[in-house]
Amino acid sequence: MATPTALDTLITLATKDSDAATKHLGRCVRIRDEAQQKLNMLLQYRDEYALRFQQNLTRGLNATAYRNFQLFIEKIDNVLAGQQEVVSLTQGRVDEAKTAWQACERKRLSYDTLATRAKNAAQAAAGKRDQKQSDEQASRITYYNKQN
Repeated sequence: MATPTALDTLITLATKDSDAATKHLGRCVRIRDEAQQKLNMLLQYRDEYALRFQQNLTRGLNATAYRNFQLFIEKIDNVLAGQQEVVSLTQGRVDEAKTAWQACERKRLSYDTLATRAKNAAQAAAGKRDQKQSDEQASRITYYNKQN
């Protein structure tokens, strides 16, 4: 089993790695959330624009205005598709960061478990030594008391 100082070093390094992975995961989640908010805003804008288009259709539009509305909605749809791709990519990064964080946490917890086991083993060994010394001392006292 590793020495306590080596385990302490490993735990410290694993904790630093886990903290860094946590921060990275947080950044990825924030970026994903911002991308999702932008997508939601674009969807809302498209819906509002489509509603205006419908309202203008009921009032009557000339061919140029009709075509301009259609082209603009196509452009918004293209932007929406691109933003949806951004959201998907950022979600992928969140998933990767989460997996990395989980691996760091498992490693850190493994080292903590090893440290706990080493501490328990050392305590058990110290307890046995103390018991042995107590038994030897009691034997000597009993032996010397019988001699006197």
